Amino acid sequence: MPHPVPHSFDMAGWLSAARQLPSPNCDTRPEDTAIELIVIHNISLPPGVFDGDAVIALFLNRLDWDAHPYYQSIRDIKVSAHFFIRRDGSLIQFVPCSLRAWHAGVSSWCARERCNDFSIGIELEGTDDLPFTEAQYASLLPLLDTLKQAYPIKAIVGHSDIAPGRKTDPGGCFEWERVRGGGGLKRSA
Repeated sequence: MPHPVPHSFDMAGWLSAARQLPSPNCDTRPEDTAIELIVIHNISLPPGVFDGDAVIALFLNRLDWDAHPYYQSIRDIKVSAHFFIRRDGSLIQFVPCSLRAWHAGVSSWCARERCNDFSIGIELEGTDDLPFTEAQYASLLPLLDTLKQAYPIKAIVGHSDIAPGRKTDPGGCFEWERVRGGGGLKRSA
């Protein structure tokens, strides 16, 4: 049974139900490029820590690189995602869907390179080896339904599907069957 779709986008691709924190880490999509892919990721900073706003700071280029030893390994990277879903289910949007967020890196899907060009990136606060929360799925599933109604989405994949050998997220604890059962769109790599 499909989930209710209570959200709507404005002309730029900002979601009405999301907290909007515009990231500078984005640019324009190639002209006449349809949004056909959703990429699911996980992130926590430092790894395994779910309190605080380090992920938000990273996406806004405000992370204090000296606040934790791990941050030196990612020092000065410029990344973002369209959406970030916290452990409590709160939804933050950093990049409007009309723009290209910098979430996928070197990637390929169905023989197409540069997945950032034609995808939406959704980051779930978490790690590869811990289950995601019910609150996160309660935000994710309606978001996916909304995206599928707004854009010609062909597949929902994990970062590991488009960057195999380089990325492992969203990890083995992500419940793909909930995504497949949430509106008929099948996962494909």
